[in-house]
Amino acid sequence: MDTSNLFLSFFYCCFLLSSGYICIQGSPLNHHHHHHRRQKHEISDEGAMPTKLFVFGDSYADTGNIRKSLGNSWNEPYGTTFPGKPAGRFSDGRILTDYLAKFLGVKSPLAYEWMELGGKKLQNGLNFAYGGSGVFNTLGDLLPNMSTQIGFFDKLMHDSVYTKWDLKSSVVLVCLSGNDYGAFLAQGGTMQDLEKFIPRVVKQLGANLKRLQEMGATKVAVTSLQPLGCLPRSTVDSSFQRCNTTQNEAVAYHNLLLQQALAELNNKTSTFFLIDLYTSFTTVLNQRRDYQGNFRFQTPLKPCCAGIDGYFCGGVDEKGTKMYTVCSDPKSAFFWDSSHPTEAGWHAVYTTFKSSLQQVFKSF
Repeated sequence: MDTSNLFLSFFYCCFLLSSGYICIQGSPLNHHHHHHRRQKHEISDEGAMPTKLFVFGDSYADTGNIRKSLGNSWNEPYGTTFPGKPAGRFSDGRILTDYLAKFLGVKSPLAYEWMELGGKKLQNGLNFAYGGSGVFNTLGDLLPNMSTQIGFFDKLMHDSVYTKWDLKSSVVLVCLSGNDYGAFLAQGGTMQDLEKFIPRVVKQLGANLKRLQEMGATKVAVTSLQPLGCLPRSTVDSSFQRCNTTQNEAVAYHNLLLQQALAELNNKTSTFFLIDLYTSFTTVLNQRRDYQGNFRFQTPLKPCCAGIDGYFCGGVDEKGTKMYTVCSDPKSAFFWDSSHPTEAGWHAVYTTFKSSLQQVFKSF
């Protein structure tokens, strides 16, 4: 694999944190009560359905853990579609976590940072994902890496907030969206070293997954890396017309190693299953028209919310002036900002892997 100019510019700008913006991440989605009974039946006609969802990872799954000083996800216009104001999700609305919860027929789990306000909400599970985090430290110790996130959960089990049975009767979502690579390059890692670093990232992810299994997890959904070369921060160079194939080749290497790691972990069990975000994203981005012949996303690589003059979506200058533009209809855009999908984008992605989830759950 040629790593001579591998996504250096992409990851460098990805980790510019001066405006308080964290890169490549996602968040959860909300539950609609009227789906409850139908979806339970849809997943399985027999056996106990999962009762909780536990989540580990980064901004593609974070529903409000990232502190307000570190993430633009607490600034307007984030959250305008759902819940109607900024609430920590890196989108205009619901994210991956929310849609997986909807599929399971459970409410989207509370963010760990807010658990003291939770009360009965804790019975839906808990979300430990932090925007900007990775399997290794990405911003010093400002963000809990995945091992630390799992440690938070381990302590709650030790303190009997949750039991091993809770974990056995739950689904775990593990989402890794590329921040380790951004941090590696921003901290002086070279292109030549990156090819050696990718296996280290996947190896650590595998160790985290094994730990969850040893703690009692029996159903663990793991996301593949999305096509980083198709994120608006990469496609801006082509006026949002083309994905960066060099970056996507690096992603393919990560995803190949991840599939091998999951096969090895599943050698004696079938605990782990892949949510293939790479295929889901590319399927939606390439599918210009929906089943009624309408354009689903007219300009799929262009973000709805874009910063101006070096600012990010949600940024304001020292006078409080908005330094970003927002499209008139987020439903018409796949991407919300420079790296995260809109609620409509996440919903489209969800529809591509929903049937494979149904197949997976028939076997549990």
